Amino acid sequence: MASRISGKTEVIGLFGFPISHSRSPVMQNSVFEAMSLDYVYVAFPVGLEKAAEAVRAIRVLNLRGANVTMPLKRAITHHLDRLSPAAELAGAVNVIVNDQGELSGHLTDGEGFMLSLADAGVDHKGGHMVILGAGGAGTAVAIQAAMDGVGGIALFNRRDDLFNEAARTVEKLNDRFDCSIHLFDLGDTNALATAIGSADILVNATPLGMEDNPDDMALPDVGLLRPDLVVCDLIYVPRETRLLKEAANKGCRTVSGLGMQLFQAAPAFRMWTGRDMPVELARQVLFEGAV
Repeated sequence: MASRISGKTEVIGLFGFPISHSRSPVMQNSVFEAMSLDYVYVAFPVGLEKAAEAVRAIRVLNLRGANVTMPLKRAITHHLDRLSPAAELAGAVNVIVNDQGELSGHLTDGEGFMLSLADAGVDHKGGHMVILGAGGAGTAVAIQAAMDGVGGIALFNRRDDLFNEAARTVEKLNDRFDCSIHLFDLGDTNALATAIGSADILVNATPLGMEDNPDDMALPDVGLLRPDLVVCDLIYVPRETRLLKEAANKGCRTVSGLGMQLFQAAPAFRMWTGRDMPVELARQVLFEGAV
């Protein structure tokens, strides 16, 4: 937390539910204090039905901005003044910036994920990626992966309300980028087995495996894992999900969601403060208490 709260302290929120597990407040406030910046970062539990009220609160209370997490990433876009190109493509945001009353929505999840791959020494250029889950985070990863030179993406989602939205996003991506992207039903086990069989990177972008239900896993069959597959989970609490444990047992290289959590914060920090986030300090704080 900022060393001294004053009448000039800028407030940045974290909106979503559940959010009690998030380490973002600890990370952001530690960095603000280390840099002597007059900001404070506060978590606000906000459910889906309160999306519009949360945005009104930013305006009324003049918050500098906010991070947005599940389940608000899509719903909250309808209440903002403008969206960044990536956010518009995905129809989702994870960052809000308040510039003198104009609220802009941005999507840094995909950028953060791709940076976490690079940080882990994973080469993605020209490779094939399978993404489980087409929500805000999964779509963000697909968009940035297409922009960054991944050769092919197989995106899987249940045939729920997100499926048709994901189909429209995939159509846009195929039109704009030199990347072959296909959408499949996550219940189609044959398609999943075929896609993973030729993939270089597998990404879980579903909430299955979070600390409330740590035994859950979106992957229906651990037999689909093989030692040369890089397995990533966007979940960061617990740090090692069941999927990552199963992958490690199969000899796969694994990448936890803490990397994305770290690197998606850097562009948001710059938008809010005009300063570069000290990544190594943030890494130390973020990883220190992760289990």
